[in-house]
This record gives sequence, C-alpha cells and structure tokens, in this order.
Amino acid sequence: MEGLSNFLSSIGQEVEDADEESFLLFSQDIPSSNLGFVDSKAATLDITIHNQDYAIHQSPTLLSSSRAGGTTGAVLWKITPLFAEWISNTSNSLWTNSILTPSSTVVELGCGISGLTALALSHRIGHYLATDQEYVHRLFRQNLDSNPPQSQRQQAPSKSKGRKQQQQQQQQQKSRSSKSTPTEQTNGHPHPNITFTSLDWELDNPATLRQQIPTTTSTATQERGEDDEEPAGSDKGFDVLLSCDCIYNESLIAPFVRTCAEICNLRPGARPTVCIIAQQQRSPDVFEAWLRETMRWFRVWRVGADALGGKLGGGSGYLVHMLVLRG
Repeated sequence: MEGLSNFLSSIGQEVEDADEESFLLFSQDIPSSNLGFVDSKAATLDITIHNQDYAIHQSPTLLSSSRAGGTTGAVLWKITPLFAEWISNTSNSLWTNSILTPSSTVVELGCGISGLTALALSHRIGHYLATDQEYVHRLFRQNLDSNPPQSQRQQAPSKSKGRKQQQQQQQQQKSRSSKSTPTEQTNGHPHPNITFTSLDWELDNPATLRQQIPTTTSTATQERGEDDEEPAGSDKGFDVLLSCDCIYNESLIAPFVRTCAEICNLRPGARPTVCIIAQQQRSPDVFEAWLRETMRWFRVWRVGADALGGKLGGGSGYLVHMLVLRG
C-alpha cells in the first residue's frame, strides 16, 4: 500500500467537490478539437508511439451507420495515441511507484477498434484484457495482426509496398477468421498476452471477466513488497482498469461507473485496483454528472500537469483522473 500512497500523493490533490472541480476545469480556455476524431474518413491511419510505427485500420462506414447501441468505437479518437504514449512510458509515476509492473494485469473498458493502447502497453506487462461491444472485435483483431511486436517485424517496407502487403494480410485474415474457432480467433494473433472479450455495461456481468484473467502466482504481490495472504495461483483480479474517452453520453454514466466498481470488487487482495479514466473536455454537464456518480463509489484524484506532460497536461483539452474504490 505504500507504493499506492506515494503514487497518489505525487499526482495531485484529491478531488473533494464535483461542482468545484467542474467549474475549475471548464472555466479555462479549451482548445477546439471538434468531436475528437483523428480522421473519421480514413480507412487506415499511420500512428507513431515511442518511435514505433502502427498502421491502424478503422471503419468510416460503420461510424456513419445507424447501428443500435452506438458506433463511436469504429474510429480512432485523438486522445488515444496521446494516452497510449503516456501510459506506456516507464518513466512516469505509474511505473516508478509500481502501480504498473512487468507482471501487471490490465483491463480496458471501451477499447474501440484500434487496439492502440493495448499494442503500446502489452509488451511491458503480464496480460491485457480489452473489452467493448462485439462489433469492434473484427477490426480490433485486424489491428493486432497488422502490428506485430517489433521483434517479429522484418525490415520496414516502403509505405506503398506496405499498403499492398496490408491489403493482402487483410484478405488472409478474413479467410482465417471465417474458418477459425472462437478460441483461435481470440488467441491466434502475434500478441498472445492481449485478449478481447465483449462487455456491455448495461447487460453483461463484469464478474465473468474473472474467466479471462490468467492464473497467477504471488510474484506480483512480492514485487510490491506486500504480504501475500492468499495461496499461490489464486485470482488476484486486475491491477489497473483503463478507459479512454468513453464519457460522452449522460445515459451511459451510471452503467459505466457501476461496471468500474464491480470490476474493482473482483480483487480480493490488499492493494485495490487503480482506475485510470482519460477523457476529452466536451460538455461540462456530462463531465459533472460523471464525476458526481463516480464520487459515490470512488475516491478521485486528477492527474496534474507535471505528471502528465505537455501533450495531456493543462490546457490540452484532455483530462486524466485516478480512481480508487471507497472502502
């Protein structure tokens, strides 16, 4: 618990009042980012994080469709590459205070099609569970297949040649997907420690995520210097819960926050799951409603500019809050 206490004290003051926090944040000048898409008309985006190039496939057609249940996960949002770069930087306080370690298990809510945060972070941790509605699954898998780990990449082809190879890969992937079993569709990609499972915040039971957590030993607890009161191999729940730009609709706030709380309750051990909620500043009313509901279940800290750096820090139009379930 000492690492958690040091971490929370290093990132900023605890939020005590939702009205005050909302007024403080939205009384400042906020850069215009439109809705927040990177490019909602492009089928493929080239993104670089920590000198690693990613080709991210998205679906403008799906975004503009009338699918029931929403389509916002069909394209990449501007905050995601910035958040992925920040959270995968091992010099930030999440890593220096062992909130994230090489053995951590992470779950993401509302991952969308890109898989970008999973791709940037998974090689530094033990396991990454990405969740969203089932409609994003095919493109999420395609992005995992199209962006193998650096160790598996050969000499980088030219962009024109690379696009041809990507098109060939897409056809091969579609063929494999139509013939593969559900297990193969989940695990048969070059990132074996990334798993996708569908999760509807309003309909599904987050307790089922236990089945997706790999069996672990007490190594992670020992690395943190904590007493391990549970037998080796027991279910430790999730170290960290992530969500990036999922708070835009007031009707989803209550099920989203409840899902976060239920996932945090999966961890029976001494150190709680830390929730990291990143979002673009849009509507002060939606933000305040989210914060009010969140503070019913969680203690909340806003990550300060010093801990975030320039791209996500003050005046960027983006916010990152840390949540710890109330005892």
